[in-house]
Amino acid sequence: MSTLRPGGFRPVLLQRRVRAFPDPAQMAGDIVAMGGDLRAERLLQAYSQGIFPWFSEGDPILWWSPDPRGVLFPAAVHSSRSLHKSARRAAWQVAIDRDFAGVVAACAQPRAGQDGTWITSGMARAYEELFQAGYAHSFEVYAGAELVGGLYGVALGSAFFGESMFSRARDASKWALFALARHLQAWNFRLIDTQFLTAHLQQMGAVELPRSEFLQLLRQATSAEAAAPWSPSPELLAGRSEA
Repeated sequence: MSTLRPGGFRPVLLQRRVRAFPDPAQMAGDIVAMGGDLRAERLLQAYSQGIFPWFSEGDPILWWSPDPRGVLFPAAVHSSRSLHKSARRAAWQVAIDRDFAGVVAACAQPRAGQDGTWITSGMARAYEELFQAGYAHSFEVYAGAELVGGLYGVALGSAFFGESMFSRARDASKWALFALARHLQAWNFRLIDTQFLTAHLQQMGAVELPRSEFLQLLRQATSAEAAAPWSPSPELLAGRSEA
């Protein structure tokens, strides 16, 4: 997990029956609350306020709203020539919501050098519930019948909250992110929340914004509906490569 900002923090302790989250803009640290549960109702309320859960097995639920915040604007996605060559050479096909549970399970596999995963069984069940309710979605990359990469997240209004991605073939997760951004751009989404900024995401065009700026953009995005059929359009993935 990310190192907390200097100066400490006072996260609000959530009770199971209390639905309200604190205003992240008024909090000093990256963690704004702890406890509570992962009911769909609470998760959707959290995302609408720029808050997401992130914790390890056996720990209390921690609710984060980091400052600064990683963001990718769909129209700003970068895709290299090598990425397009990889996609053509492997004949990758993109699907949406074909195997949501499979994507979550793949994302939950420990990475090299890690002992465990933050995607607990309870977390997986919670996002499966959001998927069944039409809020969570997966973008999948296939080589023939094999699932080789993908990502999943939550959509509210014209904002997409990326949760996790995985790759079983080189560049497959990048292709999934490129596909996500191109489709969301076509569907008039305003932003992709990447939570934190990594070198991988930065290569694709993600930037960091102060939390106050992110929350302002988020309010605008969640109040604007996007026309999303959640079905793939292969023509959106042609061209747009960069050196």
